[in-house]
Amino acid sequence: MRLLSIIAAFACLAVMWPSRAASLPQAIEIPSGTTVLHAQLYKPQGNGPFAVVIGLHGCGGLSGHSEPVQVRYRDWAEQLLRNGKAILFPDSYGSRGLGPQCHVKERRITARRERVADILAARQWLMQQPWVAHDRISLLGWANGASALLWAVRPQLLLRHAEPDFRSAVAFYPDCRLSSGLGWSARVPTLVLIGAKDDVSSPPACRQMVEGAHGRSALTRIVVYPSAYHDFDRPNLPVHAIDSNADTADPEKGHVGTDAEARADSQRRVAEWLAR
Repeated sequence: MRLLSIIAAFACLAVMWPSRAASLPQAIEIPSGTTVLHAQLYKPQGNGPFAVVIGLHGCGGLSGHSEPVQVRYRDWAEQLLRNGKAILFPDSYGSRGLGPQCHVKERRITARRERVADILAARQWLMQQPWVAHDRISLLGWANGASALLWAVRPQLLLRHAEPDFRSAVAFYPDCRLSSGLGWSARVPTLVLIGAKDDVSSPPACRQMVEGAHGRSALTRIVVYPSAYHDFDRPNLPVHAIDSNADTADPEKGHVGTDAEARADSQRRVAEWLAR
């Protein structure tokens, strides 16, 4: 009788959460030049075609201590799945045998080069999949991944012979200082989300970058959250200063932590932006 009770309990759980199995990621290998790019794919059930988001992790890497995808990215994957979208997370560091790069003084993997190459390789792989809506591939990045996104959407990187282009892009708290000094603009609709109190990235540089782009592109927008720090969209992370003994997956300095209001608003804005 006890065994039957256990079986019945699991059956009830399956009814209550029927989509849980669908939220488990699938390991993907993507050819990229002389290397193999490892990625994790979250895909809705069915044959599609589905809109797809390429998710770009920050300097802390994609994986957690015992999970292939950190909680912060799994949280976004769940939200995108609920909206009927797939999300592909290329692992730019793990694919090259590297751990977190937040505290590395001279990074071997740069946002401007290697990570942009990873974006293009991921896109090429998606364009070959029959379940993908090829005209609805978008970009979503955090911190260092958001900086890579800014390079990938510049008009100078126009994807020749690879139409349709990315549908849209959302960048969470990128480092805009280099882009703002180079006359940055975007060829696809790009949304920048950052906290006014972010002392890891530079809100003024991001505002200057986007405002400067308005003369060359009408496709960009920035939202600055007045009370938010870096990593404001992470779930259940109390705001705190990063100390000298910080985890190697944390930025080197500044403050990080959840801002409930900014997190909720960003979730709404991302859903609306990706639905364009």
